[in-house]
Amino acid sequence: MSFNHDVTTLQRALNVHLPPDVRVLSVADVDPEFHARFSSRGKTYQYRIRNTPIADPFARAFEWHLPEPLDLAAMERAAAALIGTHDFVAFQSAGSETSGTTRTITRSVWRDTGGLLAYEISGDGFLRHMVRAIVGTLVEVGRGWREPENVAALLEPRTRADAGATAPAHGLFLLCVDYH
Repeated sequence: MSFNHDVTTLQRALNVHLPPDVRVLSVADVDPEFHARFSSRGKTYQYRIRNTPIADPFARAFEWHLPEPLDLAAMERAAAALIGTHDFVAFQSAGSETSGTTRTITRSVWRDTGGLLAYEISGDGFLRHMVRAIVGTLVEVGRGWREPENVAALLEPRTRADAGATAPAHGLFLLCVDYH
């Protein structure tokens, strides 16, 4: 499909019709063979946890609130074990269909900005609910329910039942899709 409008006009027209909280920041011409999903070389997700006794009422729809203190150092050690190429079948939604479960993770880190914990993970691809299953498992580490070393063991072919609970969807954000 082709358009007879320049990219600046297209960007302006899209922003006129989108709700105010959604903005098109840039528009570019792409090769006709480009596919938004299959041309991607990688993605970065962020998951946010409010780790304070009282939830932020203005951000509660965008963060998972956990009032009990978490062991961030243990969660960081467990997250580091995910870097590399591994079989992530234990972190895949039950009943998902995919051609393979091996993925390469290039970044897996936690940041603490005064009670807001942000987990960022980058990789060449992700299975259905994989990031949320990883976060749920890392939170179990932070709660002391599982040892950090247990996360590395989950990368050997396991079942979904071996990993932790799936974290709620409202803390997950797609930060970046890499096409270069």
